[in-house]
Amino acid sequence: MLYNLYKLVQTKRRDFPVPAHLFTLCCYPMPNETTHLPPQDARAAMAQLDRELNRLQRAIRLAIQAQLETMSGCSLGSLEQNRNLTESIHQLLESHGLRVRCNECGHPAILRVSPRGSSHGVFVFDHTIDGHRTFHGGKSSLPLIRLVAKPPRKKKSKGRAAG
Repeated sequence: MLYNLYKLVQTKRRDFPVPAHLFTLCCYPMPNETTHLPPQDARAAMAQLDRELNRLQRAIRLAIQAQLETMSGCSLGSLEQNRNLTESIHQLLESHGLRVRCNECGHPAILRVSPRGSSHGVFVFDHTIDGHRTFHGGKSSLPLIRLVAKPPRKKKSKGRAAG
C-alpha cells in the first residue's frame, strides 16, 4: 500500500483509490509546485498522528510491563547482578519516557537495589515526595512492576544552589 501511495504521488495520478485519511497525510508537493493545506486539515492530521503515537506508546508500555511482570518475585542472587538488572530496566524505561509506579504510594519512581537488609540487596522505589527523596519497598525479590509516564522535570527553586 505504501508503495502504491508513493507511486501515486510521483506520477500525480489522482484516479488511484486512496482512502481520504491517507491522502490528506501524503499530499507532498511535486518539484516546482506548492500545495496548500487548509488549517483544519492540518489540525486533523496532527490530531490523528497524536492518537496514533499515543496508541503505539501504550502498546510499548504494555509490552515492557508484561515482560517485567514475568520476573516479579525473582532475585539474581547477588547485589551486583540485582543492581545490573535494575540499571538495565532503568535504561530501557528512560529510553521510552517511562518510570515504575511505586507499589506503596503510587508515585513515579526509579527501581534501585539497596545494600541494606540483605547480602543480595533489597529492591526499593526511589522517588521524591514533597521535595524529599524517599525510598519505599525493601523486598529481596523483584516487586510487581507497573509502568507510568515519566513526569516532567521540576524547575529548581531560586533558593537552591546550582550544582
